[in-house]
Amino acid sequence: MKHISILVPRGHTSVVNIGGTHQILNQVNGIMAEKGRDPIFDVHLVGLEKETRQSTGLFAINTDCLIEEVDRTDLIVIPAIHDDPRKGIDQNSDFIPWIVDHYKAGAEVASLCVGAFFLAATGLLNGKQCATHWMHADSFRQMYPEVDMVDEKIMTEEDGIYTSGGAYAFTDLLLHIIEKYAGREAAILASKAFSLDIDRTTQSAFIIFEGQKDHNDSKVIKAQKYIEDHYQDDIKVNQLAEELAMSRRTLERRFKKATHNTVTEYKQRVKVEAAKKDLEVTRKNISEVMYDVGYSDTKSFRNLFRRITGLTPVEYRDKYNKEAVAV
Repeated sequence: MKHISILVPRGHTSVVNIGGTHQILNQVNGIMAEKGRDPIFDVHLVGLEKETRQSTGLFAINTDCLIEEVDRTDLIVIPAIHDDPRKGIDQNSDFIPWIVDHYKAGAEVASLCVGAFFLAATGLLNGKQCATHWMHADSFRQMYPEVDMVDEKIMTEEDGIYTSGGAYAFTDLLLHIIEKYAGREAAILASKAFSLDIDRTTQSAFIIFEGQKDHNDSKVIKAQKYIEDHYQDDIKVNQLAEELAMSRRTLERRFKKATHNTVTEYKQRVKVEAAKKDLEVTRKNISEVMYDVGYSDTKSFRNLFRRITGLTPVEYRDKYNKEAVAV
């Protein structure tokens, strides 16, 4: 059996991540029992004290073992910690050397949603890809520049380190782990038992692009506002640089540093976000939406939209606008 250590951190943590992981993995054991097979997972709630009260005051979680009682484990699961990342790291710092030691001894480690911030504090993510909730991706980049944050992925796996995207994307990672440890059949059965989609690879369709403005470059803020106010127009980078009394080279360098996008990428994302909103709430056809955000080439618009959202414009409209589909 695979020994699973679901961590129960101090502070405000995701009870859903903890309880859901515990339930789904044990359900796999139940599925195996029905088929006359041995259980796959030996699941434990592992903490720093026997009872861990949530800082919200709403819940307390009873662990079944403390970290010092775990001699060996195969998988460590880090749930989302909703406190300020530095506070969450500080009040749970005793977990960090324990995680590193078990990883070096052969254990795999998985973070769920913003649990990636805590996993990154161990140093184990350095140089590796990482997923987290898309709303916190920019904050993560600023805090851990040595980690390759990938906004669009719903999960990552590298050298026995797993990360998952936002909120309930942890179920996608669990299905992946179940398939790896117990086989495809078990993963499919678990997906059906819990009515979960299987084999999702992206969270792009859920991302709301609001512009990366958590920086102190006032000129770049002005550039962003100009793009957002004139997204229907064909804005040239040289034109934008002139508006800001900057050279093109300086603008490109400062814009990329502040927003993690080139000027062109930012323009594209603003246009696609506007198109998404039209597709969600209006009955415009695809061509009307395309023209309204400043595109005239159907193929290039479709390719750009799909690259950013993971869906074609038609697929996106069908997913989020039932009234338009019915017309």
